[in-house]
Amino acid sequence: MSETPPDRLAVDPNSPYYDEALLARGVGVRFKGVEKTNVDEYCVSEGWVRLSVGSTLDRRGKPMTIKLSGPVEPYFKDAVE
Repeated sequence: MSETPPDRLAVDPNSPYYDEALLARGVGVRFKGVEKTNVDEYCVSEGWVRLSVGSTLDRRGKPMTIKLSGPVEPYFKDAVE
């Protein structure tokens, strides 16, 4: 496996950007220099993250999210430890 995280990654299994092997390895995300633990999806090249908003669900039963723009820095958690 590569030592750099992918440009785009999602935690939703229905997304084309979902990758179970990478998620099992552990991917962390820093957004605007702050560690975020509620990231549902990110894109480095476009500079955005999609964050879960509490425990609120939409009408399809998926978590409500907001999309924020800014610098995104993904990293592998096992490389830090």
